[in-house]
Amino acid sequence: MLQSANPQSSTIDRPIVLVGLMGVGKSTVGRRLAARLRLPFVDADQAIEEAAGMTIADIFERYGEAQFRDGERRVIARLMDGRPKVIATGGGAFINDATRALILAEATAIWLDAPTRVLAERVRRRDTRPLLRGKDAHDVLIDLAKIRNPIYALAPIHVASQQAPHEATVTAILKALGR
Repeated sequence: MLQSANPQSSTIDRPIVLVGLMGVGKSTVGRRLAARLRLPFVDADQAIEEAAGMTIADIFERYGEAQFRDGERRVIARLMDGRPKVIATGGGAFINDATRALILAEATAIWLDAPTRVLAERVRRRDTRPLLRGKDAHDVLIDLAKIRNPIYALAPIHVASQQAPHEATVTAILKALGR
């Protein structure tokens, strides 16, 4: 929640959590947003890898998606400690009912959105995403968007991720936050 005595001096009193499909820029934009707000940044995927002692791809391969999502929920719950920070989540985190309820209750959720063709172009650059292994990225993203976008839309703030420098998206978020 944002509190302000006047619009020019608003303070952030809870975490800001970025949600959205893979490739939308949650981590990159999140780092820059945190820097602009002078807040700590946490990438939930990195926190999961540190907690598990293995990569997300290895967790998926060894234990499956359901086990990964359970660990993801526990890590995000730990990160939601009430202190202001910017948290970038994995694409599926907000889809989990318990994780979503926690984020909506204890943070300011921001849905970063972009067209699937743009996302497919971005994610093809890295071969580390388990849901894309051996599949066409654009087809997978279209299917995921059909399922996930109505759930992401539950986030109170919706910002389009620009096909421009990341600073444009950061500026759009700051404007949506009234900063």
